[in-house]
Amino acid sequence: MAGAVAFVTGASSGLGARFAEVLAANGAKVALAGRRRKALEERAERIAARGGKAAIVPFDVREHERIGAAFDQAEEALGPVTILINNAGISGTAKVTDLSLAEWREILDVDLDALFLLAREAAKRMRRGGAIVNVSSILALRPKAEMAAYSVAKAGVEHLTRVLALELGEAGIRVNNLAPGYVVTGMNAAFFASEESRPLIAEIPLGRVGQVDDFDGAILYLASDASRFMTGATLVVDGGHILAF
Repeated sequence: MAGAVAFVTGASSGLGARFAEVLAANGAKVALAGRRRKALEERAERIAARGGKAAIVPFDVREHERIGAAFDQAEEALGPVTILINNAGISGTAKVTDLSLAEWREILDVDLDALFLLAREAAKRMRRGGAIVNVSSILALRPKAEMAAYSVAKAGVEHLTRVLALELGEAGIRVNNLAPGYVVTGMNAAFFASEESRPLIAEIPLGRVGQVDDFDGAILYLASDASRFMTGATLVVDGGHILAF
């Protein structure tokens, strides 16, 4: 990854934070984009302590008008962006009959609209090719009740990935999608430590829920030249869960 500059959204915590650390550990310079400045600063310090280089870009992907400025800030600090990890997302649970339009729009705004705008901005700046990795979910492929907005948004990410791959291939830009299964993060750690999670975990063929480091190989593969002849594809990393639920 030496010489690469990666712009990672949702880098304050969870998978985004881990993706940034892994890319930096393998030689990429990393722009950490997210809402929580303190968390970004701590992550950047951690990367620097391990010999990597990172810059923070505090902003909310819902602020669409700031996307260009966010890329400007990253490129001023690190150089032209060659990789976009389109990871930022939110979720919510509600039956369709209880789901308000405002709640529906909020999830699609972050999980699909912002992802599209970020990919578009990155593509305009990748003059010598590059890689865009969109992050969806297994719920894009096998929807779950009471998660209509999230499932629809992630399904949109899947299809958008394919369209982008068709349009950007001639510019040397590869666009692929990572579809994670359930993974333990700070937001859901208590749930997965409880008895309430046991029925869900029992559905997973490998018998456990994912950890953030289970995706290290996948993100390196999709972001690097190891996948240089791969575009428009979805890589599912879920312990086999999609086969069973």
